[in-house]
Amino acid sequence: MNNIRLTDLISNLPQKIDSCLIFDNANKRYLTGLNTDDAGTLIIGRNSSFFIIDSRYIEVAKRCISSDIEVVLQQNLFEQINEIFSMQNTRSYCIETQTTSVFLCEKLKKTIKSSSLDLSVDAGEIVSKLRAIKSFDELENIKTAQKITEKAFDYILGKIKEEISEKELALELEFYMRSNGATATAFEIIFIGGKNTSMPHGVPGKYRLKKGDLITIDFGADYNGYKSDMTRTLALGSVNDEQKTVYKTVLAAQNAALEIIKEGVLCSDVDKRARDVIKTAGYGDFFGHALGHSVGLEIHEAPNFSPKCNEILKEGMVLTVEPGIYLPEKFGVRIEDMVYVTKNGAENLTKSDKTLIIL
Repeated sequence: MNNIRLTDLISNLPQKIDSCLIFDNANKRYLTGLNTDDAGTLIIGRNSSFFIIDSRYIEVAKRCISSDIEVVLQQNLFEQINEIFSMQNTRSYCIETQTTSVFLCEKLKKTIKSSSLDLSVDAGEIVSKLRAIKSFDELENIKTAQKITEKAFDYILGKIKEEISEKELALELEFYMRSNGATATAFEIIFIGGKNTSMPHGVPGKYRLKKGDLITIDFGADYNGYKSDMTRTLALGSVNDEQKTVYKTVLAAQNAALEIIKEGVLCSDVDKRARDVIKTAGYGDFFGHALGHSVGLEIHEAPNFSPKCNEILKEGMVLTVEPGIYLPEKFGVRIEDMVYVTKNGAENLTKSDKTLIIL
């Protein structure tokens, strides 16, 4: 697997670039198969690659990383980069320009004397395009994460009742996922009720649920490093006409977007399809975020469904479709599924019911 990923990365480097430095954790994990958090520097050259890592991870790195990447104990990082670049005859190299700090960039310029840093090439963008297309194994990990998420959703429905707090339910949900196969949660769980649902990224707090509340649950599991992401909006006890109308509008917007997703479609067109439904219903001013985002080793990857994204969908991409309407000081509704893009349409990876559940 790693050989293929390294080969793909090297083949996508401009001819003027001899090597690239990878610092971002998700990119390192994608290319090496090993999670070392923020530790380690990956050097990828056209004929050889190295992973410089400190003593905390050296043993596991040597055991787990494939032989096409030589694992080296970190001592003086910049001297070691210089030595490797000299050995590789690296004249020009690139970095992840969007995620590498200014401090580190400037230090590289000052200390790496054997090679020239070319900031016109973004190694991160190249890796991002590779990561956008999921392999069979990656897709299976995402599907497993989603199955854990859906099992947890079914479980938590039986725990929701009046006077229980948002925070209690969020903790219960996290405990259940971790107890049933999740490595971790994919992100901080959003479990909010009542007026708090008008905040797209509201934080679970002390608010205790009441009859007539809408409840928004946005959550996902991490499985082998791969994430899932889903949102459901529920009602507790009863639902009024306005809540019903908004829910139906959001669901119609999502269905409209799902209908046109397939290879070759412009990401911004998918966003527009859903946004037009919400605008026509009179709620255009209350849908402020993008329609969705790619999911993989990170919960937010590229490309995304937004008005400004001009990427073309390709088979193998996994993205969320999550329209929402948020009425300040009243309530909000969001419905989110994950889909796998194919040549002929979208395979919905989210199986949980989307009819408005009234508990």
